[in-house]
Amino acid sequence: MPEIPAEHTERSAVRSLLRLWPYVRPVRIRLLSAALVAILASCLGLVIPLVLKWMVDGPVADRDPGGVWLGALYLLLLGIVEALLFGLRRWLVARPLAGVEASMRAALYRHLQRLPVAFHDRWPSGQLLSRGTTDLMLLRMFLAFPLTFLLVNGTTIVIGFLILFAQDWSLGLVLLAPAIPLMILCSLFETKYAVVARQAQDQVGDLTTVVEESVLGIRIIKGFGRHRSQALAFRALSRRLRATELGKARLLAGIWALITAIPELAIGAALVLGTVEVADGDLSAGTLVAFLSTALALRWPVESIGFLLAISQESATATERYFEVMDVAEERDTEVSATAPEAGAKADADVNADTEADADADTGACAMAKTGARPGTAPDRGGMAFEGVEFRYPDARPGSVPVLTRIDLRIRPGETMALVGATGSGKTTLTTLVPRLHELTAGRITLDGEDIAALERPRLRELVSVAFEEPTLFSATVGENVLMGAEGAGEDALRRALAVAQADFVYDLPQGLDTQVGEQGLSLSGGQRQRLALARAVVGEPRFLVLDDPLSALDVHTETLVEAALRRVLERTTALVVAHRPSTVMLADRVALLSDGRITAVGTHQELLRGNAEYAWLMSGAEHTPAEEGSTR
Repeated sequence: MPEIPAEHTERSAVRSLLRLWPYVRPVRIRLLSAALVAILASCLGLVIPLVLKWMVDGPVADRDPGGVWLGALYLLLLGIVEALLFGLRRWLVARPLAGVEASMRAALYRHLQRLPVAFHDRWPSGQLLSRGTTDLMLLRMFLAFPLTFLLVNGTTIVIGFLILFAQDWSLGLVLLAPAIPLMILCSLFETKYAVVARQAQDQVGDLTTVVEESVLGIRIIKGFGRHRSQALAFRALSRRLRATELGKARLLAGIWALITAIPELAIGAALVLGTVEVADGDLSAGTLVAFLSTALALRWPVESIGFLLAISQESATATERYFEVMDVAEERDTEVSATAPEAGAKADADVNADTEADADADTGACAMAKTGARPGTAPDRGGMAFEGVEFRYPDARPGSVPVLTRIDLRIRPGETMALVGATGSGKTTLTTLVPRLHELTAGRITLDGEDIAALERPRLRELVSVAFEEPTLFSATVGENVLMGAEGAGEDALRRALAVAQADFVYDLPQGLDTQVGEQGLSLSGGQRQRLALARAVVGEPRFLVLDDPLSALDVHTETLVEAALRRVLERTTALVVAHRPSTVMLADRVALLSDGRITAVGTHQELLRGNAEYAWLMSGAEHTPAEEGSTR
């Protein structure tokens, strides 16, 4: 589960909503104009009681039909102008607020692309989807209606009470009496509603996650007949969300009932007192009509307070949820300080010295021929080097054993190194460190002598191309999926990569290279997806290639063809290949054995078969480990 608040924490709704200002600032003029137009329209509604007062005390009292018709015309014109002004307000805010929502959604998407893989490992995708859809839609609604009308209604109430006090201050005090209890009730409501609003929005995210997983995993659900269990899980989450929404409805109904009832009682009391004053001759009938009409005109601004506070609380929660993601630090582009050239030069000197020592120790004629190096040169001043690499996942407990410990490994330029180890030994984790999908805990990795932490990520990922055991394809055409591996590559490069991956099957698809492969590429077989992923890795002819068991889903005959074509690609690149089968190991010049997070042996396939019992056991597929076999003798 993501690291999100499980329950409401004390915070200011206003402070949360103020974080929207950078997005609202570009459209502030239109929003302010819309608010002023709405205030003007609302104040026109307060003029109507004054017209009524004039009509009652004038034409009606004087029995003047012409004056009554004139007053009716004034009221009609006021109503039409008020309606036009509210329509203008809606027009002013519609387009800019759609732009605010779009810009916030684009910023969220851009930010998600730049967050580290560790973040995506922790957060369910449904929680992220709900933040990018439901929450942003709620924020647009808040900016369009509640934000404006909190200002409009507040202004209307103030102006309305000034008019009331101007007409009769004693009756005005009667209507003002409920203000203090209403403010206390609204404060209590705001606190309680914030809790259930947060719960409901988090539960929507959980429900979205279940729906997404059910859609993506429909083959598993159908294959194992788990429709009922999935439906029960979905129903349980739906009922929990329903209970939370009902809790919200009860709170809103309660506050609305109180906000409606208390002012109504005050209006009733004012009506009784006003009637008494009219009977005593202390107040004109027109003034009483105007006073009551003004009080009734203020009913909606007062009664809407609960509704507006509810939406504001939900919007504040949506803002919190949005910025919970936006506040997560993006991947740092470079980690080596540019102000420490002497330290960098010293590190490079150490690498070169170590590399030259290794070259003296293990450079063979075969590797020399492959790299094109001449005797007497230092062919491994470049290549890929792991120096004291240590890694533990960000969410691991402090002091826990690292996944990888003191990895020291050098791959010479043009060399292919196979990485072999038992399941769970850390092979895949090691491959993710090269393109910096995860950041090292300690040590460093260099490519051609450059620390990858000092390389800008776009440059690093131009140098390094990857293919993982679980191939991921996107809802796009075959060609678009493959060309993701090399921006700007042409059709010749695309066809070359498909030939290397033995992916000629694409030409037999309904639209050939323009065939849509569908979500996750599930319209293709596992082997076909894996071949397209391999083609994507080699299409750009990268300087460094990292392959995580790229042939595991292929049949024996296709694997042989792919290996023959891939061998030619590997001659022109420096490669690290995770391998589980001898056939894949044979692609490599040397093999590194990874055991319990450490490199325990490096050598050729034949050398390790003869001299390392664990490697021999891994390649043989025997049922028992060497230690187990020794204990049974």
